Amino acid sequence: MNLPTRLPLTDAARVVAEARVRQGWSRVRAAWFPILQAAVAGSIAFAIGHTVLGHPYPFFAPVSAWIALGFTSDRPLRRVAELSVGVALGVGLGDLVVHVIGTGWWQVAVVLFASAVIARFIDRGAMLTTQAGVQAIVIVGLPALGASGGPLGRWTDALVGGAVALAVAVLTPSDPRRRARAMARVGVEELAGVLRTAARGFAAGRSSDIEDALVRGRASQPAFDEWLDTATGARDLARVSPAARRHRGELTALVQAAVLTDRAMRNARVLTRRALPLVEASRPAQDHGEQDPAMQGHAVPDRAVPDRAAPDRAVPDRAVPDRAVPEAAGPEGVEHDLQAVAATVVDIATATDDLADALATGRAPDRARAGLLAAAARLDPFILAPDDWQVQSLVLLQRSLVVDLLEIAGVSPREARDVLPPL
Repeated sequence: MNLPTRLPLTDAARVVAEARVRQGWSRVRAAWFPILQAAVAGSIAFAIGHTVLGHPYPFFAPVSAWIALGFTSDRPLRRVAELSVGVALGVGLGDLVVHVIGTGWWQVAVVLFASAVIARFIDRGAMLTTQAGVQAIVIVGLPALGASGGPLGRWTDALVGGAVALAVAVLTPSDPRRRARAMARVGVEELAGVLRTAARGFAAGRSSDIEDALVRGRASQPAFDEWLDTATGARDLARVSPAARRHRGELTALVQAAVLTDRAMRNARVLTRRALPLVEASRPAQDHGEQDPAMQGHAVPDRAVPDRAAPDRAVPDRAVPDRAVPEAAGPEGVEHDLQAVAATVVDIATATDDLADALATGRAPDRARAGLLAAAARLDPFILAPDDWQVQSLVLLQRSLVVDLLEIAGVSPREARDVLPPL
């Protein structure tokens, strides 16, 4: 069960807003050039309809170009063609209905039925049928909208826009890996940022940092959802597109990485929740803003850092056998153990940053794998936290987290578990 976040409402809202801003800027960075291309294509289509065809208001030329191209770099020719044909079909049928039987409530039903049936006959694509119906409704429902160039003027405008969109898609082929890689960087860096914030709270004994990490982790879920959707779409494209087929292996790996990183983030959130009462019990003075001089120099650097409806689950990689379990330690012992936990979390966060760079560039994650293997080899709960069994549970959560990250870095699940110290 999720513990209530005890950050003040304004602080929690700030953390969520910062996460949304980071994710928003990452989407803008990935989409600004495709948006610019679609905008220029729309203006070119309008210019052709106006100057070449002589239509005073070639409304559907830029509409067709914009709809067909969209605002992402993933523009397979089939999808662009489907949307272009769908818009042209709907506009053409709408024009025909308006000029033959006029407009009205039953004409809307006629044109919707006819456009959908014809679109389904032409191709199986759902987007073609949807756009055909939408554009037909626009023509019949607003017959005066953009009416220019005679009975077929709007239809020829739609053809011009579709042709311009196809030309842009052909002349500017896109790499299906580009956006999936960019979203992978965002998602993995979100995880690294949550770990760094949590480690800073462990080292300084500040519960506010732990709460901050928990809120950041929850606010990051949209980035993971977008990463998984993007990578899945690109992988499916690679299965049918000859040009993208050679990238199928990497795209499949990115889909798996999205699932594993989401799982690792869930473990990170559970880690922060379980650590919160320990930090509060061991360093109550820090909740009031006091700084322990002994902790100076232990600050963990912060770094710019995607909650599903399902509850968080973290299953330790191995069951703990019968072994001497220490009594609950006093505040000083817990504080000492948390310092050791903070050091390992920082190491995992550093290797996670290296993993983000590798996924974003397509390089082999050798450096990240080496860092994760080194961190995993130190995750012995009875050595890192000999004074308190509750802190040992935090080490067990790190073991599950680092196994997921090692799998992303190319280590098999069995090898990832074998590198962990035996329990």
